[in-house]
Amino acid sequence: MDLRTLLSYLHDFTAVPEEDISITSIEMDSREVKPGSLFICVEGYTVDGHDFAGMAVEKGAVAVLSQKPLSLEVPVIIVKDTKRAMAVLADAFYGQPTHKMHLIGVTGTNGKTTTTHLMEKVFQAANQKTGLIGTIQIRIGDQTFDVKNTTPESLTLQKTFYQMVEANVDTAVMEVSSHALDLGRVHGCDFDVAVFTNLTQDHLDYHHTMEDYRRAKGLLFAQLGNSYHHQKPKFAVLNSDDASTREFIKNTAATVITYGIDQESDVMAKNITMTNSGTTFDLVTPNETKKVKMKLIGKFSVYNVLAATAACLVSGIPLSLIVEEMAQIEGVAGRFEVVDEGQDFTVIVDYAHTPDSLENVLKTVKQFAKGNIYVIVGCGGDRDRTKRPIMAQIAAMYSTTAIFTSDNPRSEDPNQILEDMTKDLKAANYLCIVDRKEAIAHAIKEAKADDVILIAGKGHETYQIIGSEVLDFDDRETARNLIRERNS
Repeated sequence: MDLRTLLSYLHDFTAVPEEDISITSIEMDSREVKPGSLFICVEGYTVDGHDFAGMAVEKGAVAVLSQKPLSLEVPVIIVKDTKRAMAVLADAFYGQPTHKMHLIGVTGTNGKTTTTHLMEKVFQAANQKTGLIGTIQIRIGDQTFDVKNTTPESLTLQKTFYQMVEANVDTAVMEVSSHALDLGRVHGCDFDVAVFTNLTQDHLDYHHTMEDYRRAKGLLFAQLGNSYHHQKPKFAVLNSDDASTREFIKNTAATVITYGIDQESDVMAKNITMTNSGTTFDLVTPNETKKVKMKLIGKFSVYNVLAATAACLVSGIPLSLIVEEMAQIEGVAGRFEVVDEGQDFTVIVDYAHTPDSLENVLKTVKQFAKGNIYVIVGCGGDRDRTKRPIMAQIAAMYSTTAIFTSDNPRSEDPNQILEDMTKDLKAANYLCIVDRKEAIAHAIKEAKADDVILIAGKGHETYQIIGSEVLDFDDRETARNLIRERNS
């Protein structure tokens, strides 16, 4: 695409040279620049792209988009906000890819990953080719790619959607974080269905207040648009049992479909029965009721299934197929994942890293635990500090023994994080073991028949961030190896 055509999608920028300049790629990372690139200078938290513009030109950038004048040998186009402009240009450069597929976005504090994975399985069972973007990875059909953020920057996002269109993807499902909404990463995404899981305390290091956190989540529903298209209807799938839903209903012009357990909803679960091997319930919809028997455990899993079911129904998937597929799904990596090496006690790894998710998981464990409950949990460094004492209190309340340890301490002193967690804790059924492997080893050594060990906080992660180092660490593999050692 030539530069003048590309810039015609913007409406506030400095004049460009009259000569034709062909743009072969758009890049925001100078290391990715190649001959023919348009380089966009983006101000980040730790680095400023403007400082790398010269390097980008040396590598072959033929034009630079900037927020300030730069002395370079190529045209410099100045805009007020390069991030906002980047979303517009990326959407245009890649041919507005989200207009060419069915796109579902899922936002909420907990349950995003599981809900998107459930939907992916259902659409695949309906013989659709799928794309998925989320916390664990990006998937296009059978291909998988690593991901840095739950929701990538707009440039990466539109390029990914373009790759999905090229691969003939029918439906894409993606997790949409509050950071991404607040920072405009999903600007230009033409969502057909927006799903809300729940809203509980998290990310207050960024949002500062729950009101601002709720506002950011609500953007997904407001951005569904204000017009109605019969051929491409918009749906907001909302959790009736969460108080924030009332606000989101006001935010959106889209058709609202509700789901829930306690409040009367369009899609409901009734007569729920749970064991340590699965869950059954009656799935009630406006047109029919089906019995669901699934391998997933816990009330929070029921909510995830309801959210996925409602989104699939409005996307035209028959209820019978949805129910059939839910019965087959084993679960998602790092989400209530059982580590089984033939031991006579249960070890579960879960991503629970918020007060609400930790409480939900521990409540579920208490429903089937016959012996003692050990919970191993910490709190990430350089993140919301206000949740630390709440996490500790919940861990102590619902377990026989709580073991507080390091999560990803990052630049913080892990001992200080544990002090923040425990300084006001009145319970006595806890101990602090800074080294995460040692904490897991202690629980596995102490566990007896029918006990349950919950290793919470990191789930699918295969690393631990200590200082500036990213070290190999997988809760599941660590537990598996320690169990093997005990067995031998």
